[in-house]
Parts: sequence; structure tokens; C-alpha cells
Amino acid sequence: MRAITLPSFGDESVLTPSDEPTPTMTDDEVLVDVAAAGVNRADLMQRQGLYPPPKGESEIPGLEISGTIAAVGADVTGWSVGDRVCALLAGGGYAEQVAVPAGQLLPVPADLDLVEAAALPEVVCTVWSNIFMSAQLQPGELLLVHGGSSGIGTMAIQLGKAFGARVAVTAGSAEKLERCKELGAEILINYREQDFVEVINEAGGANVILDVIGAKYLARNIDALALDGRLDIIGMQGGVKAELDISKLMARRGAIMAMGLRARDRANKAAVVADVRRHVWPLIESGAVHPIIDQLLPLERAGDAHRALADSQHVGKVLLTT
Repeated sequence: MRAITLPSFGDESVLTPSDEPTPTMTDDEVLVDVAAAGVNRADLMQRQGLYPPPKGESEIPGLEISGTIAAVGADVTGWSVGDRVCALLAGGGYAEQVAVPAGQLLPVPADLDLVEAAALPEVVCTVWSNIFMSAQLQPGELLLVHGGSSGIGTMAIQLGKAFGARVAVTAGSAEKLERCKELGAEILINYREQDFVEVINEAGGANVILDVIGAKYLARNIDALALDGRLDIIGMQGGVKAELDISKLMARRGAIMAMGLRARDRANKAAVVADVRRHVWPLIESGAVHPIIDQLLPLERAGDAHRALADSQHVGKVLLTT
């Protein structure tokens, strides 16, 4: 099968098209013929040697795919050859085929294009597990989403609104903020021109902050929290080490949580996927929530897809098609 491999670490040029063996499927997995794969910042980190896959998982990049089931393991129930699916992965998505634990599969909604469905698993599972399962966002609360025009951000806006929250976003241009407004964001902050702490505090403080920046924003995020606010860190674009003023955190009765999705064990991922199917999939099936896709590129242009993410000019997801 065709796949994109990493013979070495470095810039986009190390992403190498190659012929790889068909993945070996265990009894609790299915084999999927891949239609498209989502491109995520975690893939860029893996390419640079900063984010290796969990032990025993595929070294091929790619954390989410859509496609059609080609084979079903002996212990798998509820899925059949030919089913249209999308899936959350620990790796292996940049390929024509991938073996997927059955618990990490989701059905492609009937009215959604098979390729478009590749934009869903990673962002929906990340947003749901962090904002709702962990941070417990409630109706009427204020959610601040940093990087509102990203794949994660565009989904967080939609789900926050769908479940009754007010949504504030940061983004780096008027054009990106306008797209966020179209998706339901109420408070629009151009981080190049405005102090998000000042704007958010004028609105009463954020009950939940979804942060992809990390160290660079740690102190300012705490300053922007409302009483009993929850800061949920899911990225490290702004570094990994920062000084924490514990007195400020205590004054706000605040909580900080930081968690990824890739390294969770299969049972944990299956629980997240099941919760997503129960609570989010009806919204996608009704059209109330939908994937935002910026670019579709062929698998062989994985390097261009990585450049698109690194340049941060996209709105929504970048996908690779097979």
C-alpha cells in the first residue's frame, strides 16, 4: 500500500511516499480502506521528532481517517465489510489502509461525504473529552477558545454554542474572526491588536478556557479565569515551561488540567468515542454541527499540508486524500 513515512526527522521534506505492507489486524480490530486522513499539529510534532507514537502503534503519521471497512476481526461485532466509517487513531492514518480498534470507529453520517468525515474524529473527540467530559462546561457559561479558526477551534465554537454556552475566541486576523462569528462566536478578539485578558474580564471572566498555546499564555489565562474557572491546556505551541502564581489561581478557586488524546489507552479512547457518538453525532447527523475544511490535498502532498498548518493561514481542517 502507499503510505507517507518518516525515515528521519526534520522539515516537510522528510515526509516520504513509500510502499508499505498491509497492516496486520488483530481480532478486535477492523481493516479500513482509507479515503482521507486529517492533518493535525501533532503530526507536525511527530515529524520533528517531538511526539513519538505510543509503544506498539504505527510509526506512520496520522491520527484520524475516514474510509470503508475492508475486513473485520474475529471478535468484532456491530461492524461489517463495506461500512462507511471514520476513526480515531494513535497513528497510521497517512496510508491507503489502516488497522483500527473497533472501539475507535464512528459511522459516517448518512448525508456527509466520506472524505469530509475525516475532519471529524480527532477534533470532535478532543473537544468533547476536554471541554465537556473534563472541564464540565455548562449552559450559560463563557468558553474562551484560543485559535478559534483552527480545526479544534471551529469545532469547539460549534459544540459550545450547541450546548448553550457563550463562546469567545482569539484569532490573528479580521477574516478569521469573521469566520468564527459565522460559526457562533460572540466575543471576537484579535490577539495581535487586543489584550484577551482585558476583553474577557470585561465579560465577567471565562468559566472554561481551551488553550493550545501552553507556557506563553499560562499566567494570562489564569488572569482571565472567572471564579471556579477551569483552564484546559491541550497544546504547547507557546512552549512547555512557565512560572505559575499559585496565589492567583487560589484566588479564583481555579483548576488547571492538561491532557492529550493520543497516549490514552484503547479502553479510554473507546469510552470517549462512545460518548461522542451518544452526544455529538446526533448534532452532526442533523447538520447543526459540521466539519470545516480548508484544503484537500493528495496523500503525496503531505509536505504541503504540513506547511499549510505551520503557516496558520487555514480556517478549519486540512485533509489528505488517497
